[in-house]
Amino acid sequence: MVNSALQLSDEVRDALDRGRPVVALESTIIAHGLPRPRNLQLAGELEELVRAGGAVPATVAVLGGTARIGLRKEELERVAFQDGLRKLGVRDLAPALALGESGATTVSGTAFLAARAGIRVFATGGLGGVHRDWVTDQDESADLGLLARTRVTVVCAGVKSILDVPATLQRLETLSVPVIGYRTGTFPGFYLHSSGLPVDWSAQNAAQVAEVMRAQDALGTDSSALVVANPVPEAEQLDPALHDRVLAEALDAARREGVKGQAVTPYLLAYLVEHTAGASLEANLAAVRGNVRLAAEIAAAYATAARA
Repeated sequence: MVNSALQLSDEVRDALDRGRPVVALESTIIAHGLPRPRNLQLAGELEELVRAGGAVPATVAVLGGTARIGLRKEELERVAFQDGLRKLGVRDLAPALALGESGATTVSGTAFLAARAGIRVFATGGLGGVHRDWVTDQDESADLGLLARTRVTVVCAGVKSILDVPATLQRLETLSVPVIGYRTGTFPGFYLHSSGLPVDWSAQNAAQVAEVMRAQDALGTDSSALVVANPVPEAEQLDPALHDRVLAEALDAARREGVKGQAVTPYLLAYLVEHTAGASLEANLAAVRGNVRLAAEIAAAYATAARA
């Protein structure tokens, strides 16, 4: 039974009860990823992409101490326009609920709540992972540990390229989290079509991904996630040379300014947006749109297979 701290919208609850496909969407990109009012426009666009793919969107956030799975129009507006909205990872959920706080959910927070509500597919931009200079700072995203113990399929464009991508892939392997490239033999590079690193498995269509999900169910293996790595189209990626140059500059600037811990990721992402004249943001959004479309297809294929 879903915990009383979780409130599903009528539409999401009805879809789950009927075995219809549902796709979870994070809210951090709405609250913290874009200027207003473009953030609200994107929220509506992503939900419409899910509907166009035959699934029900379930944007996730915590409002007034309640985890909301599926937001009404006024709730989306609150997430988009409320000042000082917290950013909630999985570790922040219990304090937020207990203290009546509101916040936008990150990858780990969204994936946990989606799985708790019985939603199997979640679309996002890029995962968190192992940070550069891990040997000295031991900074690793909570996304990885959460994915190791949560049965959810995450459609993403790889991990954020500001991170240590090889180390992150190694960590996912250690945690027994399967990674499947979607129509690619190399791991996507978030802003880039490819990181140049190979993946062990690939799928050519949503039905194949759904079959992997069903195999996970049948095997009864530890409740790990399935990562579906869906590359941004080459025509919409950030220019690789520009990406490499600006990222190197951003890393140098962060070291000079002593940026540490949780401040590193937002600092680097903001630097990339500013010094690529917004091109990195557009590549990110192209990746998110593609991931949402694919997630809807996978959710629909999984629901169809479950009814067969």
